[in-house]
Amino acid sequence: MLKAADVQYLKHFFKYAKKYKKSALLGIAMLPLSVTTSLLFPWLIIQVIDVHLTQRNMDGLSLHIFYLLLVLVANYVVDTTYSYNLRKTGQYTITDMRSVLFDRVLKLPRSYFDSKPTGVTLSRLTSDLETIGDSFVQSIVGLVKDSINTIALLIMMLFIDWQLTLIVLIIMPPVMYLTMYVRNRLRALYQITRSALARGIGFLQEALLGVKTVQLYRAEEEVERKYKGFTDEFLKAQMKANKYDAILFAFISGVTSITIALMIWYGSGLVIQDALTLGVLIAFINTLEKVFVPIRDFTSQIASIQSSFAAFDHIEELFVEPMEEEGRNLLPRDKVEEPLAKFTCLEFKNVSFRYNVDSPYVLKNVSFMLEQGHQIALVGSTGSGKSTILRLISKTYQDYEGSILLNGIELSDISIDDSAHLFSLMMQDVHLFEESIQFNIALGKTGISRKQVEQAASYVYADNFIEQLPESYDFCLDKNGSNLSVGQTQLISFARAVAQGGQVMMLDEATSSVDSITEDLIQKAMQRLFKEKTIIAIAHRLSTVRHSDMILVLEKGEIVEQGNHYDLVAQNGVYAGLLNESITQTPELEVAI
Repeated sequence: MLKAADVQYLKHFFKYAKKYKKSALLGIAMLPLSVTTSLLFPWLIIQVIDVHLTQRNMDGLSLHIFYLLLVLVANYVVDTTYSYNLRKTGQYTITDMRSVLFDRVLKLPRSYFDSKPTGVTLSRLTSDLETIGDSFVQSIVGLVKDSINTIALLIMMLFIDWQLTLIVLIIMPPVMYLTMYVRNRLRALYQITRSALARGIGFLQEALLGVKTVQLYRAEEEVERKYKGFTDEFLKAQMKANKYDAILFAFISGVTSITIALMIWYGSGLVIQDALTLGVLIAFINTLEKVFVPIRDFTSQIASIQSSFAAFDHIEELFVEPMEEEGRNLLPRDKVEEPLAKFTCLEFKNVSFRYNVDSPYVLKNVSFMLEQGHQIALVGSTGSGKSTILRLISKTYQDYEGSILLNGIELSDISIDDSAHLFSLMMQDVHLFEESIQFNIALGKTGISRKQVEQAASYVYADNFIEQLPESYDFCLDKNGSNLSVGQTQLISFARAVAQGGQVMMLDEATSSVDSITEDLIQKAMQRLFKEKTIIAIAHRLSTVRHSDMILVLEKGEIVEQGNHYDLVAQNGVYAGLLNESITQTPELEVAI
């Protein structure tokens, strides 16, 4: 019997299959024809043997043989049409599910990707969906057809000879019981294999992304050992599944052979006693094979279906995972479109935040105001809460305490789509696509022209090195920009933030991990931005934020000092200590500061 979850998965699948109901209905229409041709074949065998061969009656024999060939051809055409159309429906359905699922993944909360390994999500979108596409659709098609055929053939066998059929029916219960037992075992084992495979793919992706680090520190053996743990877990569960599948397959094959032997032994006696015709016995044995072959095939079909249901279990996690702002009471666009047309003010009022209800607060009663045309800098030690503030503004995390007002409207009441156009964010970790520089700056948006891309690059002084590259802005980057220097990738990321056109620039460690020449270019670009845009910036290098209107010094999630550069230096507090530390580590900053 199907579990409640299995029924739900089938409903989910058929919801997407409705779009292709024409091909599905054409395939289903072939089902009664397939059953009819299957039933006609043994009846025609009886006619050929009992009416013609045993009676040595050649009249009409050729016609009956022609009918046999016609039924065989018709059965082939009908089964091909049935199978092709239903599999076509299934594959198109899986393709639509893949598109919908990918769209959902793109709209999942950004916090989701902080807790879920990318490789696991990748496994859901690739391996699990392929399992459903390759196994589920084909196995369901075969299982439905074989089940109906088997029932129809058993009914016909009852009419041919109920005594012989009774032997078959006595054998059926233990076969079905063993099949159900193995089905449940396979379901549990395939759950383990799918989970182990997903974790293995996740770790494999991490290992390949960090292969340079692994090689640098000669950690190949340790990484290989850990990956082998995932593959061994997968292998162990898969081998158990193969064992159960092989036992069931061999058991049903043995039962089939024994039953046919019993039929021949018992039926031969009836034929000798003239209680049964030879044609009926041969037709019965032929039909019996057609009954047991599908039952034998049920084992592999059930194994495939169980593997698919296990994959459905994993995919369902993505379908039920709430998307960004799903279930939140957000203000309609017509209520916020005019107030958010232009940035005027962002205000934090006693904002506190923690990632989980059981975890400690990473922000505690933070209050400040950022007005149009002003610049705020966030400084402090690692883990003081600087990046968390930017994540709240960009709505990466939303369940904060207190109040965050954007142009006087509570930020939690505004959708990301309605507020995103006000902000451009440059993160410390730069991600570049294996595409042209043009694509990486514009991100493929049709609203950003080539001229705007060039202007953005010029704005951050990236145009000089870009124009020296082969094909200039059409130069194609290697994986994550590996054919550029670190500083050049930072400049492209900076140009991307400028090209997106946000009225508020959020800079997270904009000058970290870059050489002094590139830092100087970014400094010049930031001086331009300070004159034209509203800025909220994070930087360990205090020389990048000394011209800010307001500097907020954070420690353990709290603002411990605030003021401009000169006021904070005069206080000789935490900021002055950070400044002295920076000068000690980089003496040349003393002149700049």
